[in-house]
Amino acid sequence: MRMFRRTFIAGVALGAVLVGTAGAPVTAAPAAQRGCHLGTLDPTGLVAAVGPIPDQELTTTSVHLRVTTPAGCFHDTFGVRDLQSTAPVPPHARFRIGSVTKVFTAVVVYQLVAEGQLDLDAPVRPYLPDLIPAHWPAITVRQLLAHTSGLPSPVLPGGLDWQLAHRYDRWTPEQIVRAALVNPSEYVPGTAQRYTNMGYIVAGILIERLTGMSYAEQMRQRIFRPLGMHDTYAPGVATGIRGPHVRGYQSVSRDGRPELVDATRWSQTFTPAAGDLISTLADLDRFTAALFGGRLLAPAQQRELFTHPWQGAELSNGGLSSVRLPDGRSFWGKSGARYGYQALIGGTEDSAVRVTFAATPTDAKADGQSALAQRLLGAILALA
Repeated sequence: MRMFRRTFIAGVALGAVLVGTAGAPVTAAPAAQRGCHLGTLDPTGLVAAVGPIPDQELTTTSVHLRVTTPAGCFHDTFGVRDLQSTAPVPPHARFRIGSVTKVFTAVVVYQLVAEGQLDLDAPVRPYLPDLIPAHWPAITVRQLLAHTSGLPSPVLPGGLDWQLAHRYDRWTPEQIVRAALVNPSEYVPGTAQRYTNMGYIVAGILIERLTGMSYAEQMRQRIFRPLGMHDTYAPGVATGIRGPHVRGYQSVSRDGRPELVDATRWSQTFTPAAGDLISTLADLDRFTAALFGGRLLAPAQQRELFTHPWQGAELSNGGLSSVRLPDGRSFWGKSGARYGYQALIGGTEDSAVRVTFAATPTDAKADGQSALAQRLLGAILALA
C-alpha cells in the first residue's frame, strides 16, 4: 500500500500562515454537478478527509473532488480561487494536471499501435534517427511507456530558487532529449523501472513525427473532441491558464521565513507530453470514464495499458499504479503535480468506482505526500 501511495499521489508540505481564511467547504454550483447525483452515497468520509480548505497553515488553498460509485456520485469544490479575493472556486475552473498528461500520451501511442503505425517492441531509433544516437542502447516503444527505457534526464542546477528564476524559459522537446543524451544510460533498457518524464517526452515526439501533426492537435482530434473535453488543452509556450481557473502558490523560504509565491504563470515546455496539459474536473471525469470503460482503446491495447512489465513492478506499461483491494479487484490511478497544482485520476478495473481530484497545494513538488492526500486516498478506497 505504501509503495502505491508514494507513486499514486504527489505530496504537499507546509506553507505560510494566513489567519482567518480557513472555513467551511464551498459548495459547487448546481451546473457543475449535472450528471452527478448523490443517490445513497454517503459523502461524510470524503468531506471529513478534505477538512477545512484553505487550512490555517495554507498547505492547500483549493480542492476539487468527484467520486462516482454504484451508490451515487459526489462532486464538490472546497476553498478559494485565489488568496487575494478569497472568491470561491469557479465550478468549471481549469488547473494544471501535471503527470496525468502521461496517460493521455500513452493512449494516443496505443491508438497508433492499433492502427499499425507503431510496433510496441520495435526499437525507437529508426523512427527518430536524427535524435537517438546510433551508439545508444536499443530502446523499444513499450519501454518508453513503462518507464523501463533507462533514458537519463538533463542535468540542471538544483533548487527551487533556480526553478523560479527560469520558470519562463522555453524548451523544445528535441532540446530536452539532446540535453539528456549527453549523459550515459541509467541502466540496460528493460532491466529496471525508474519514473521520469523522458520516455513520454520521446513518445510525444514520436506522435508528431508519425502523424505529421502537433501533439496538441493529435490530442484534440483523438481525445478531446470525441469526448467533448472542451476545456482541456496543451498550453504550448503560453505560461498562463486560459479562462476560469484557480491560482496556484508555491511555498518558499525567504530569510528563514515561509513565503508564498504565485506559481500560476509558469512555462510547461520542459514537460511536453509528460506533464503540460490543462483541464477541468468535469473533463478529467469524462476521460477517466472513457478510459476505464474501454472506449478509447482496442481490447489488446487496453490490456497492455493496465499490465505491469514484470511481476512486482510499481508501474504498468502505461505508467499507471495499482493497489489490490480486499475483494481481489485492482484500483488503478495516476497522479501529477506541477508547481502550485496537483491532480489525480483513478478507478477500479471494472469502472464501478472512479475518482477525479485536483488541488492547489503550496508544495506540490515535495517528496512524499500530504496528510490530505493520505486521508483522501483512504476515504476513496473505503468506498471501492
